[in-house]
Amino acid sequence: MRWLVLCAVCGVAVWGMPLFADGEKAKEEKPLVQVALLLDTSGSMEGLINQARRQLWRFVNELATAKMDGKKPRIEVALYEYGNDKLPRETQWIRCVVGLTADLDLVAKELFALRTSGGTECCGAVIKHAVENLKWSNSPKALKVIFIAGNEPFTQGSVDYRVACKMAVERGIIVNTIYCGPYDAGARSGWKDGARLAEGKYMNIDQRKVVHIEAPQDKKLAELGQKLGKLVVPFGRYGAKRLKAQEAVEKEVRKAGAFVAAERALAKARAADSSAWDLVDAVRKGKVKLEDIKTEDLPEKLRKMTLQQRKDYIQKLIKERERIEKEIERLSRERREYIQKKMKELEKEGAATLGAAMIKALREQAKKKGFVFEDEKK
Repeated sequence: MRWLVLCAVCGVAVWGMPLFADGEKAKEEKPLVQVALLLDTSGSMEGLINQARRQLWRFVNELATAKMDGKKPRIEVALYEYGNDKLPRETQWIRCVVGLTADLDLVAKELFALRTSGGTECCGAVIKHAVENLKWSNSPKALKVIFIAGNEPFTQGSVDYRVACKMAVERGIIVNTIYCGPYDAGARSGWKDGARLAEGKYMNIDQRKVVHIEAPQDKKLAELGQKLGKLVVPFGRYGAKRLKAQEAVEKEVRKAGAFVAAERALAKARAADSSAWDLVDAVRKGKVKLEDIKTEDLPEKLRKMTLQQRKDYIQKLIKERERIEKEIERLSRERREYIQKKMKELEKEGAATLGAAMIKALREQAKKKGFVFEDEKK
């Protein structure tokens, strides 16, 4: 019964909103990238969670530089935790934290809330659950990828990882495995074989290392990101709650440092989709028309305005947002060149991180699907 409840909860919303993919609402012609993160939250994995918190936006930003047929992709991310003994035994210690969504701040909010506790890591079971219960696209062009990271044998649990990985491949989903420890130890305990069966990539990292490179542009980008976060107008039933959630994430990001804030600023400028609750984003993307919005669904400030005043106000915010986004893009190009040079030096020293491992795999797999990255254009 608990297992059935888990499946149901995975499709239930935070604050009543659906957690499964909202890709069906996106225009069909837009390329789609779906990534599910399956993270071991057992007692020894605090370093892994910290890396995920710091580098979520980094790999999203990498994907945001890719295009298919000249179009940027819609990026959706899902989050699972497994191996935490605070989760019910009946669920095999698995929890779907957030289903596939383009709301990156929602994913980040839940990442910051994760806590580790010792348990049994059932890799096969969590892969099977993600394959069967997330709202994966049916499009053959969509890039559908699972990343599972942990440090215990891949063979634990009642679900055979070989069955789960083959199930993923049959549905067009790639499974990449990331072992948090020595390469050979992971290979011996099934992690390499799991990736092979699911047409993915096997990698290893040292989850104890928290590697980030401070760039000269970080501080300014962090400031621009904060300004961008203020150019929103919440609307609808969930607008005010989503704005509070965004503010909570921004608070955690500031604690994490300018490096993380800079990555998030670029992600907000490039890939974020807040059109479900932010009127500025919704109008700019053509999702809604101001004349169709009920007065009671608007914040108090806009209720007192005429329709034309509302339009003028929103357009002013759109122009300011676009101005800031251009500045973020300019600074980010300079920052990228600086970081790439430094990362090559660190990787030679064996400082592989979760973000670096994911980016390497995603680039290879995206290119096979027909995506072209900006830094590879001739």
